[in-house]
Amino acid sequence: MEFALVIAVVAIALAFDYTNGFHDAANAIATSISTRALTPRVALLLAAVMNLLGALVSEGVASTIGSGIISPPENSGGMTVVLAGLVGAIAWNLITWWRGLPSSSSHALIGGLIGAGMAASVTVHWSVIVGKVLVPMVVSPLVGFCLAYGVMVAIAWLFRRGSPGRVNRGFRAGQSLSAAALAFGHGLQDAQKTMGVIVLALVTAGLHTGHDVPLWVKLAAAGAIALGTYSGGWRIMRTLGRRVIKLDPARGVAADLTASSVLYVMAIGLHAPVSTTHTISSAIMGVGATRRLSAVRWGVAGTIVSAWILTIPMSAAIAAATYGLLTLFLP
Repeated sequence: MEFALVIAVVAIALAFDYTNGFHDAANAIATSISTRALTPRVALLLAAVMNLLGALVSEGVASTIGSGIISPPENSGGMTVVLAGLVGAIAWNLITWWRGLPSSSSHALIGGLIGAGMAASVTVHWSVIVGKVLVPMVVSPLVGFCLAYGVMVAIAWLFRRGSPGRVNRGFRAGQSLSAAALAFGHGLQDAQKTMGVIVLALVTAGLHTGHDVPLWVKLAAAGAIALGTYSGGWRIMRTLGRRVIKLDPARGVAADLTASSVLYVMAIGLHAPVSTTHTISSAIMGVGATRRLSAVRWGVAGTIVSAWILTIPMSAAIAAATYGLLTLFLP
């Protein structure tokens, strides 16, 4: 039974990774598609390849997820906790995808683990959650907004004497690179979280020691998120690329480069599992605010922020309810 639970957890973790890919595909390519710098299929292929590469680079975020959120017991009960956490994350991903809301898959996973852990009365590492989840959750969008605003102001000043048509053509070409950089950052962050959950499941089942990530786990998680990315997330692309603000190529490049910089620092420097969705959404708002504050559709932005706030508690509630149901059927 325990080995079957391990297989189920790994399969569902990869399913979560797949939903993460199609849910968050919009993060990397919404700007380049909305400005027509890339066709949707080319953009999706580019994002899938860069997600794959980013997923193979670092293990810092995977270590935080695998050992820093909860400490389930090393038995079938611990596997049930991990399974319930994954179900809570996937359910919230699907709900927000259906509504076209760019919520955070990362925080859905963390919320799911917290909710299942609390329902099972296992150790929840609140100090790590506050220091590496909640504080970065607030800081990264603020940094993304302010930095993107500053970058866009600098671009506007540097190219103030340039021909608008020539400047737009140049930045439209540059969006291939900026979209690739952001997709790499998404793989660096989000695929790492699935790796961490799989390692957590293996350690809980007594099949692995330590928190290093086996190569097969890296390849499986990287492949799942890349495949999910290529499947696309059209509903969320429309929200990010068109409904928040009408983007031009220069603003698209500024938003992408700002968001990817924040992701790299958080993943490699701090090992903090921040949200790609939060970071790029706030960067898009930041570059939009340089045009004028009213250029940003703050009503849509408010709906997005509401989804951000609800993600951890809602995924936690779903995971806790799932844990209660699973304990009725599993030992």
